Amino acid sequence: MSTLPETARASEAAEPIRASATPATASPADLPVEAEEIAFEIRNFSMWYGQRLALQDVTIRIAARKVTAIIGPSGCGKSTFIRALNRMHDLTPGTRLEGSLKHFGENLYGPGVEASVVRRRVGMVFQKSNPFPTMSIADNVLVGLRLNGVHDRGVLQARLEESLRMAALWDEVKDLLNRPGTSLSGGQQQRLCIARSLAVQPETLLMDEPCSALDPIATAKIEELIQTLRERFTVVIVTHNMQQAARCSDRTAFFYMGRLIEYGDTRNIFTNPGNPQTEAYVSGRFG
Repeated sequence: MSTLPETARASEAAEPIRASATPATASPADLPVEAEEIAFEIRNFSMWYGQRLALQDVTIRIAARKVTAIIGPSGCGKSTFIRALNRMHDLTPGTRLEGSLKHFGENLYGPGVEASVVRRRVGMVFQKSNPFPTMSIADNVLVGLRLNGVHDRGVLQARLEESLRMAALWDEVKDLLNRPGTSLSGGQQQRLCIARSLAVQPETLLMDEPCSALDPIATAKIEELIQTLRERFTVVIVTHNMQQAARCSDRTAFFYMGRLIEYGDTRNIFTNPGNPQTEAYVSGRFG
């Protein structure tokens, strides 16, 4: 089987970022009080790239097995925030953070917490589909399992089919598994990348504008898939598409200039926002 590119292998050995200060205590009013399981509990979280403050004092609880949409204008901190949820910033020189970021009760930036373990638990699907070009469809799905020491053919075959079915792709590729992953259409490649993330059985799936490069038909398939995945996984999706956020998500968080402005049920955010900045953005007056 072909090996991963150097950048993928390097991420496993990168020095992790550590919190540089003890976080302050957030006001209980900042956090929705609900009798539900919490996937992410984030308090007073700030992040810098060198001297530039990218996220400022973000406090939010993200519910498990729900779809949470992250919205806001370009440069507001959406992608910075979602990438912090699985430590994608570890390889960025000069990155510094403060605050607390817990995933199902575990501090993801705590001492002894390995980034590779975090990324198995918190999968990521990027804006542009990125199947490994030298790998077959099957090998693209199974690469994470093999890197983690799973070599039993029965287990691999079962996980391959399960992951492709969960990504709504099995029926389209079951007779093409030895073809290159890049031979698929753009929408199929994105679902292949989703299957690759699901194969290692994460608890949470992050999606950073997964439909921005897709046509309306492929976008509809991804949105249908998100509704299916929420039954088993926590899903956090960054999107510039207000209609998509309204269709797909249970909760919505609005970011502006590195700050979390408002967070709540999606219906309320779009029909009765509590903050004038949120109302101006969702009504199209800026952004």
